Amino acid sequence: MDWAVTHKIWEKWASTNIGSTSDHPIHSALLLNHDPTGPSRLLSVIAEQEGIKLKAVDLYPFLDFIKRNNPPTEYFFIGQNQYIVTSIHEHWFCARCLNTSKPAGEGVIVMQTAAFLLVAMYEGSISAASQAMVAVDQFVCHLNRRNH
Repeated sequence: MDWAVTHKIWEKWASTNIGSTSDHPIHSALLLNHDPTGPSRLLSVIAEQEGIKLKAVDLYPFLDFIKRNNPPTEYFFIGQNQYIVTSIHEHWFCARCLNTSKPAGEGVIVMQTAAFLLVAMYEGSISAASQAMVAVDQFVCHLNRRNH
């Protein structure tokens, strides 16, 4: 995994897809080092973050949730927000925030790549989730194309 290439792809993608206005499908995102087959203790947990400020310790409950691999029966936390999984697919899942104060609600898309977890948070419901999924898929496609 070429870190310089990954960082460049993140910067370009984040500048057009992450923001606090309705012009952006995602309001915050995290790129987490997560290779289940590798020694994770050698890498910083948070590779990139935009629109949110978390420390590695804030993500331990979420990473434990991922490690347990039992998403349909458990809640998980990212920072102060509690989520419940609403749909599961081969390399990604969606969840809705249970304690949001936003009238339209909030959701998260979590996608696994070879070495990362991309965590993309959006505000809204079905339409917003669809737009966020397109943005997440674009990032992962660029990342996979450049690193393989």
